[in-house]
Amino acid sequence: MVVIRLTRGGAKKRPFYNVVVADSRERRDGRFIERLGFYNPMAAGGEQPLRLALDRVSYWTGVGAQMSPAVTRLVEQAGKAA
Repeated sequence: MVVIRLTRGGAKKRPFYNVVVADSRERRDGRFIERLGFYNPMAAGGEQPLRLALDRVSYWTGVGAQMSPAVTRLVEQAGKAA
């Protein structure tokens, strides 16, 4: 199954997440099919905390990809902002 989920990056105590499309059997930070955006929970000042390609998210969900609960929340947040 194909899933849309977060992969963690950044330094210790400074998380940064990429929103990716991946095979569900791959590791959390392993190989992915496509990068759809990012989420920076530690964004400060003029930094952008969330960027998503909503057209690609709708494409992948249209072909059967499942979103993780965290990504579902972020997509709803991005939809309200757009």
